Amino acid sequence: MSFLSNKYFKFGVAATLYLLWVIWVWNAWLLLGIPVLFDIYITKKVNWTPWKKREGRNSTVVEWIDALIFAVLAVTFINIFFFQNYKIPTGSMEKSLLIGDHLYVSKLKFGPKIPNTPLSFPFTQNTMPFSTKTKSYVEWIQWPYKRLAGFHTVKNDNIVVFNFPEGDTVVTESPETSYYAHLRNTAQAMAMNDGNKKSMDYYTASARQMLWNQYHIVSRPVDRRDNYIKRCVAIPGDTLEVRDGHIFINGKPQNEDFKVQYRYYIETDGSTINPLLLEKMGVYKDEFGRVEGMENTYAIYLTKENLEKMKTIPGIKAINTTFKPKGYYEDHIFPHNPKYPWNEDNYGPLVMPKKGVTVKLDTGNIDIYKRVINAYEGNALEVNGGQIMINGKPATSYTFQMDYYFMIGDNRHNSADSRFWGFVPEDHIVGAPKFIWLSLDKEKKFPANIRWKRLFTWADR
Repeated sequence: MSFLSNKYFKFGVAATLYLLWVIWVWNAWLLLGIPVLFDIYITKKVNWTPWKKREGRNSTVVEWIDALIFAVLAVTFINIFFFQNYKIPTGSMEKSLLIGDHLYVSKLKFGPKIPNTPLSFPFTQNTMPFSTKTKSYVEWIQWPYKRLAGFHTVKNDNIVVFNFPEGDTVVTESPETSYYAHLRNTAQAMAMNDGNKKSMDYYTASARQMLWNQYHIVSRPVDRRDNYIKRCVAIPGDTLEVRDGHIFINGKPQNEDFKVQYRYYIETDGSTINPLLLEKMGVYKDEFGRVEGMENTYAIYLTKENLEKMKTIPGIKAINTTFKPKGYYEDHIFPHNPKYPWNEDNYGPLVMPKKGVTVKLDTGNIDIYKRVINAYEGNALEVNGGQIMINGKPATSYTFQMDYYFMIGDNRHNSADSRFWGFVPEDHIVGAPKFIWLSLDKEKKFPANIRWKRLFTWADR
């Protein structure tokens, strides 16, 4: 086995693996790495690790630094091209995925993205450790969107990790709320206080100026926007509709084999619902509570299975759903226009944009497509009266440059998703969760907080 230590054999293996990676990335400039490998293994003219001596023994500190540098580079490479860890922070996917689940997210399933901002502080998403404002990446080097070949494309009902589309602009003092939600809420408050004497465009412009004057607001490239996880309910070309909380794709009901959850109002005969019983059902303390102004009534989030269990509890008088009626308009629902009187329970029909497909544009539907045209596909868009201008030219149609998806959480009444902010572009797709390697219950202390039954179970159901 002496050939294993032969420098030419080592170079051959390293060069072969490197060439396969170059072919996958499909960037000829990376071929410049071959001479570097040749020097590392054969000629050894250049010291590519200047922090340590090439000959003789190094100090323990230098050896630790060397090991740390190698570990950081290796893990960064793995995170970019193969997989990364993701922790479920909110209950939007309850009970399919739980708060505290730690996931292995595969980049290979849909194909990894080349980073838009390749120079960054290791293992950070957008801000430096212990800071909410200092960016962890540099913006003077930015690469265009490129996705490498993966094993699959995104399909209906896949669980997907993606960059938050409305995360392009962030109010750092309140990052949990979308900047655009801040803008709409502020503009509406201004309009109400002023008696709606002026146009909504006027109040929106005033609100924008006020927000930028009073808060620290930053913009982020695609790969530095916060990561979200939801279920993809509609793919490019699909027609989506939500009827009384249930999803229909191309006129057919979604197959709800997974654990969809809704909010219910539960009226008792005056008896209290036992919290221990709810804990056995997997209902968190913040998923149920008394309803103000409604005597002996609780609001509780339940799956179909837990709903049936609830019906058997003594003292329950009535269980009512909380679906909002069709035609009831909510201004926080995409596309935020009264012409589309939609809410989270009755939504659509809405057709998903598909790459290469051309749609007609008018002032009636421009609110659906304006972020696609302007924010996601980089065109200058203006609407003056009844005229739509794209890149300075009148436009009556538009051809999509990317595919778009619609993501909704399984916890249908407790999920900020595409119903609120619209389409997810293909360049925002990060990966697919494969399995849960750790799960911690936020309401318990160690070691009782470890959910042993969830460890190393599949996460993509």
